[in-house]
Amino acid sequence: MANLKEIKRKISSVKNTQKTTNAMKLVSSAKLKRTEELAKRSRVYAAKLTGLIEEIAQKMQNASAEGLDNIFFQENDSPKMVDIIFITADKGLCGGFNSQTIKRTNQLIAEYQEKGVKVRLRAIGRKGIDYFKFNGIELNNEVIGLSAAPDYKTSSEFIAEVVESYVNGETDRIIMVHNGYVNMISQEIRQDQVLPVDTSMLELGATSTSELEVEPDDDDTLLDALVKRYVEYSIYYALIDSLAAEHSARMQAMDAATKNAKDMVKTLNVKYNKARQEAITTELIEIISGMESMK
Repeated sequence: MANLKEIKRKISSVKNTQKTTNAMKLVSSAKLKRTEELAKRSRVYAAKLTGLIEEIAQKMQNASAEGLDNIFFQENDSPKMVDIIFITADKGLCGGFNSQTIKRTNQLIAEYQEKGVKVRLRAIGRKGIDYFKFNGIELNNEVIGLSAAPDYKTSSEFIAEVVESYVNGETDRIIMVHNGYVNMISQEIRQDQVLPVDTSMLELGATSTSELEVEPDDDDTLLDALVKRYVEYSIYYALIDSLAAEHSARMQAMDAATKNAKDMVKTLNVKYNKARQEAITTELIEIISGMESMK
């Protein structure tokens, strides 16, 4: 009977776990829908901003014999210092979501260190921060709470310090790594060069059909302002993209956990029934044996 009670206790415990994981799945599903809609609106704004940068940069490139010489577009083929911004979640229970970002960040660190390039890490998200601190790796910046609730003002303040380091010549390149949303069942690691702006991603050779007119003296000032806004929005969009991917990953993880719990309950029920049958059979044998001995 003790064995039966233990199995029954396990069945009850697994059922409670199943209810919890199913509830977490439903919560993540609802949050994903809201974040996905926000991401769609953000992509439209980012596309418009990129279009403006392309147009101003193209006008400056055509007007100068030396081409585009703005500081935000000057690629350094032999960087001495690289800043890596990586985004992870503040919470777990989302499968390999955080570990994939950490793995890619470690790969980047190894690649740059192999070339003799110094790396500074700037972390957003508790899981990544905890990992690197546990492994004794120094973090130049760390923010908790921003990946769970993306805020434009806070993210702008975070990136402003990094941009200032780039403008002052303290760092030669800024890379951002995060796990991005593809669809409800998949995510992918995204590695973007924030600064200098990757001109290969811009259509500077395209023929402009816009009627935008800017005074030559204002070109550089306007481009600087647009690039700073572009960088601010890049990290904000990355945070939204990462949050959508986090909810997607957690929804999948909780769905898998719920199914596993359901299978475990079935297995335990079979085990319980077998144990119960064995106990009944044993009692019957004992009763029959007792009656036989009395004859």
